[in-house]
Amino acid sequence: FVILCSVQMISKQERGKFHRSLHGWFRKNGRDLPWRHTRDPYAILVSEFMLQQTTVAAVIPFFERWMRTFPDVASLSTAREELVLKLWEGLGYYSRARNLLRAAREIVASHGGKIPDDPRQLRELPGIGPYTASAVAAFAFDRCVPVLDANVIRVIARLFDFRKPVANAAGKLFLEQAARSLLPERGGYLHASSLMELGALICRAGRPDCASCPVRKFCCADTPEKIPVRAARKMVIHERDLRVFARRNGRVFLVPSEGPRWKGLWLLPPALLEGKVLFDLSYTVTRHRIRLEVSSARPRAGWKSFDPADLPPMPTPHRLALAALLAQH
Repeated sequence: FVILCSVQMISKQERGKFHRSLHGWFRKNGRDLPWRHTRDPYAILVSEFMLQQTTVAAVIPFFERWMRTFPDVASLSTAREELVLKLWEGLGYYSRARNLLRAAREIVASHGGKIPDDPRQLRELPGIGPYTASAVAAFAFDRCVPVLDANVIRVIARLFDFRKPVANAAGKLFLEQAARSLLPERGGYLHASSLMELGALICRAGRPDCASCPVRKFCCADTPEKIPVRAARKMVIHERDLRVFARRNGRVFLVPSEGPRWKGLWLLPPALLEGKVLFDLSYTVTRHRIRLEVSSARPRAGWKSFDPADLPPMPTPHRLALAALLAQH
């Protein structure tokens, strides 16, 4: 009973059967996530910003703390950037936090404090691309629009047995058309949530759990583990970042990031010369593999001192290094 191999072949009756199977499964098996307890457009906007390139499990405590501190657009729009970055500390990709703050200010200034329900208007806000605009429209306003995150891309590509690269223009166009062919006439929230959950729980990356799939009879893929087709990974760039640990009278010294990486955050000061490494760790930023090496140094002019109990926002690698060094010394 294969019906989805061609976008043009899908009839209204076949879509109805697909929806009943998929949506019924989601109602019974969907995870209990905090942003699914609300249709508040602001809360959903926050969750979507946080979920970009970050797992659900990692986001939940940050989302709950954020909503307690900034419960609405108005409260966020008047916040200081330093406080916003401090609250975001540990989530990474800090440009998301700055863009979220800018978007809140734009919503207040240009939309009377109300988040638009039109994806085209949403895309005009800072930090909002096609996916986030569609997600907010579907989850907050129940709009029937394609919501193509990594999970949904994988599901759609497998359903239609799409064996060409998904990241180029032709691949994106096909996925958009295929996703639109499956849209219901109403109930965008339920449909988008169901597809996304299917990709997260059943149609996982690698080898999916096809035996448990509620829509397996609609799937055209014979070897779903080979789909989606992605471009070869770019070469990893290895870097060293030499920093120093400086302390006087119990206070530690930091410097502001000069950007563009970690703009608005504070870092361990740069080392002028290589010294004995007291602490090191490696971390990844996009395709950069960075080795952070920290030696000791005396404070210098231009560095700012802080009480270790009251530190400014810092990126996770520098914050972990400083915590480890304070514990050792």
